Amino acid sequence: MSTDPRTRSWVEIQPQALRRNLRRIREAIGGSSAIIPMVKADGYGLGMEQVVETVELDDPLGYGVATLEEGLRLREAGVDKPVIVFSPIPPGAYESAVAHGLTVTISDVDSLERLSNATTAAGVKARFQVEVDTGMGRSGFDWSTVSEWGPAVAERVCATLCWEGCYTHFHSADVEEDAATMAQWRRFKEALGALEGGPGSLTHACNAAAALRYPALAADAVRPGIFLYGGAVGLGVARPEEVVRVRARVTFIRDVAEGATVGYRSTYRSRGAERWATLGIGYGDGLPRSLGNRGSALLSGRRVPIIGRISMDMTVVDITGAEGVSVGDTATLIGTDKEESITLDEVADLAGTISYEILTGLTSRLSRVWLASEDA
Repeated sequence: MSTDPRTRSWVEIQPQALRRNLRRIREAIGGSSAIIPMVKADGYGLGMEQVVETVELDDPLGYGVATLEEGLRLREAGVDKPVIVFSPIPPGAYESAVAHGLTVTISDVDSLERLSNATTAAGVKARFQVEVDTGMGRSGFDWSTVSEWGPAVAERVCATLCWEGCYTHFHSADVEEDAATMAQWRRFKEALGALEGGPGSLTHACNAAAALRYPALAADAVRPGIFLYGGAVGLGVARPEEVVRVRARVTFIRDVAEGATVGYRSTYRSRGAERWATLGIGYGDGLPRSLGNRGSALLSGRRVPIIGRISMDMTVVDITGAEGVSVGDTATLIGTDKEESITLDEVADLAGTISYEILTGLTSRLSRVWLASEDA
């Protein structure tokens, strides 16, 4: 729980659960493949530096980010392991990436030319990985045209450019039907076999879903993301441990008569005498507005329904019949309270989205409270 009674709402993070989720990935793939935890989007909303500090205890190969700025943050935090930027970076970002020893993703020959030019300006060796597009479609060299781009990449590798590896990304590893994933894997292997002068020493394709469902495809490394942070990665695979709990204080309680309304557009009307509690959290904190009249909170281990539309700063729940609720009590919007739980994925399903968006949507108004680690 938050130790500061002035805090209206916060996120609790259980580092030992995060580490155990990482270890479950490692157990699935065995000891021959490395792990590159994805810590982009501020560590999926939990705090990039704290996530790295936690998982560093399990000695990952390096870390995955999406932007130059995220990579620079890790260097400023003292991370000296490989940091791979998995999205294409803007043309003006190459010199900074090279100067700070970041590994950039190359998706076309023009990007490699920019990287080569940046090595001259920075006076240091540049590291890159080639992305092969096998069906995701966002970026990367087309797997079927290796004869066109492969030689062009290979001929630019020189004393100042280090081709570290090659990767692709599965688009449907979280579904039980495996035809799409296996088709992508075959395309990736075909592309690797056709490369000349590469593909470097590191090949990888698996996110957490693929690592758990298809451990034989782990290759040299895997790139777990949402599973580490407590998000499920599809049916038929292990569920992660709970890492995140979103809490809010009861800030106001009132008794209402039949016919009372609550929230914008008065979408909820009391059916009789009811007791309502206002929680100090709203969509301005990242609680999805779509949970109004659909979602729940936990108070003293009991589910209570969210009523009316969620406001930017406040959410109202119906506590009729819930004994002993007082102003200052703690409500749980995501996570466990006593024997009852509201999972991250349950909230995402009710909100019509995915767990990734819920976590990364938690705003800076919510304090991040990292609980004391136990011996994990």
